[in-house]
Amino acid sequence: MFPYNFRDGKEFTDRKNKPFSPPKLTLAQVRAGLPPQLFEKNTFWGFAYLSRDLACATLLYKLAWQIPTVTQFLTENVSPAAGTAASWALWSAYCWCQGIVFMGFWTIAHEAGHMNISPYAYVNHLTGLLCHSFLMTPFFGWRASHNAHHKATMNLEREENWVPHTRKEFQLPEKSIAQPHDYREVFEDAPLYTLIRMIVQQSIGWNFYLATNATGHPRYPAGTNHFSPYSQLFRPSQRFGIILADLTLIGAGYLHYLYASQPGVGFLNWFRLWFIPYSFVNNWIVMLTFLHHCDPTIPYYKKSQWTFLRGALSTIDRPFLGWAGEVFLHHVSRHHVGHHLFVNVPFYNQPKVTEYLKKVLPDHYNYDSTNMYRAFWRNFTECCFIEDEGDILFFKNKNGEQQRFFAEDAFDHPTVPSTAEVTPAH
Repeated sequence: MFPYNFRDGKEFTDRKNKPFSPPKLTLAQVRAGLPPQLFEKNTFWGFAYLSRDLACATLLYKLAWQIPTVTQFLTENVSPAAGTAASWALWSAYCWCQGIVFMGFWTIAHEAGHMNISPYAYVNHLTGLLCHSFLMTPFFGWRASHNAHHKATMNLEREENWVPHTRKEFQLPEKSIAQPHDYREVFEDAPLYTLIRMIVQQSIGWNFYLATNATGHPRYPAGTNHFSPYSQLFRPSQRFGIILADLTLIGAGYLHYLYASQPGVGFLNWFRLWFIPYSFVNNWIVMLTFLHHCDPTIPYYKKSQWTFLRGALSTIDRPFLGWAGEVFLHHVSRHHVGHHLFVNVPFYNQPKVTEYLKKVLPDHYNYDSTNMYRAFWRNFTECCFIEDEGDILFFKNKNGEQQRFFAEDAFDHPTVPSTAEVTPAH
């Protein structure tokens, strides 16, 4: 889970140095060789994975209640310092591990939102509503915007998440006259400043997004959020679901209050047993989605060049949280490309989709073995803005530099390369 190599992965370096040409295939061509049985939903297997997560969460919860006994024993028989150290170590281990298991509940709800837990809609809706509400996520509201994201991934006119800022939005001078100090004034270079921005994003970013649609598309007006049934994120036909999710969240909040009010529990235990693991979930949701869709080697498209296939292939598979992420995040990160291409394939079949894609799309399947913390810092500091002009656009860094260039034959029409940065002549 914690590889010691904090250098960029070979896959990232190779992709960065390889001139980019967008895929010319169609989705039908890619799907043609995929076994149809991979699309079959099985309620037994869906609930088997959920039951495993519930069992792990229950076991960790029971073990956590033994921590005071262990620390008291060490305090009385070894030393107060040993008891204190054990308390911090054991509670930290619990919160980290339970946070990963809670993330499993969140991803099960995510799969339920894609109707992949069961062939029956009501089973998916009930499963997603309960799992997401436990983690204070509005199931139907987030499901609506997330499904819209899947339909327009990396489409600059329609994308719902992590929509990049442009040169004009930052009020930067034109590319032809911009000087290094122009970029430095906008993108502060102090590591401490960058670290503070990252901490803020990771600590409150998820809740802030739900409440304000921050990082969503700027076409939405101020006040857009995932809780109002009249939010422009939703269609009128979705309003009942939004209200139901809101009421369920209120009920979940009240249950948390009742639990914390029980004799022998109290606020401190609720905080350690649920809130800190929940905070880890919030952190990983933001980090995971950021790393999937913001990368200096991956393009955004405008509508003249966008296709569903191109958008779906503009994401990256990552070994997020190592083996624990693969097990408890239900393949959502390690097999994210296949998930975007074939969202109606259940999560337990996605590894087979990935193996298929490696054979069918060897030049367009994206994987990055870079340590996730290194990748997060790298992408956070290098994915600063995109240009306003152009139909296929890559992020530029804080110096106004593009990290990947286009192949000479990248575009369908000869008039487009005038706005694109092709591979420099050597």
